[in-house]
Amino acid sequence: MDRFEELQIFVAVIQQGSLAGAARLLQRSPPVITRTLNALESRFSTTLIERTTRQLAPTEAGWQLFEQAQQLLSDYQNALDSAHHSGLQGLLRITAPVPFGRLHVMPLVNAFLQQHPEMQIEVVLSDSYQDLIENGLDIALRIGELQDSSMVARQVGSVRSTLVASPDYLQRAGVPTHPADLQQHALITSLRHTREWRFAHDLRVRIFPRLRVNDIASQLETLRGGQGIGRLLSYQVLDDVRDGKLVRLLPEWEPAPFPVQLVTQRVKNMTPKVRQFWDFALEQLPSLPCFTAEKRNPDGNS
Repeated sequence: MDRFEELQIFVAVIQQGSLAGAARLLQRSPPVITRTLNALESRFSTTLIERTTRQLAPTEAGWQLFEQAQQLLSDYQNALDSAHHSGLQGLLRITAPVPFGRLHVMPLVNAFLQQHPEMQIEVVLSDSYQDLIENGLDIALRIGELQDSSMVARQVGSVRSTLVASPDYLQRAGVPTHPADLQQHALITSLRHTREWRFAHDLRVRIFPRLRVNDIASQLETLRGGQGIGRLLSYQVLDDVRDGKLVRLLPEWEPAPFPVQLVTQRVKNMTPKVRQFWDFALEQLPSLPCFTAEKRNPDGNS
């Protein structure tokens, strides 16, 4: 094993927080990871990582080597990305929530690939949280507040939690004028929803769903069919509201919007391919069609 690979393994051990995690990330066996770390410490004649049965903790010398090794690996990757080619090349891995990814991230990816034909991109669409470091991802699109404060984030927009129903349903069941009225209506929710819906002014309403389903497309189809009132994110219902298939309800009671954020591990020392897509997404994503509520007081005054 060469010295460069040793540094890759050392950096992975600290980033993953375990020898087993580094082994999975680099697709190496745990004994190889252990032997490499031991050899590195022997060469430096000092302990780089304190190891117990429960955790790993870099020493002061280990942190110094970690920072220098990160810079070296970043410089090396930058050199590879630019060598022999004037255009971008290599693999970029991106993750986003499923509906948002289909509607907005995939068109962005396709446009980027047209501009950079030597690039390869992997897109992981998942509604579950995808850890960037653990899963080897370069960039994420997150809706909501970040779970990991160590990540670098740039807000590119916002979406709202929006009540909708079909004109046919509202003609039959009536139009709610206050969130409390929802208890008298058929409600369509996702499996993730709790037993209450929260609204502006700290109002909470207990809900009793008639139908719960874990698929956004199925919820929308049910709502278009006049089966009840649903609550989805504004971008998910935008086209249906514009086309008149669904009606937006109680906009003045919508809670505070959720931030839409572009996330990466670090901005400094980005590889050219990550930097190029990052800048491209920061330019394009804020222009996405996404309505927000006209803020009115609950008494109807502007």
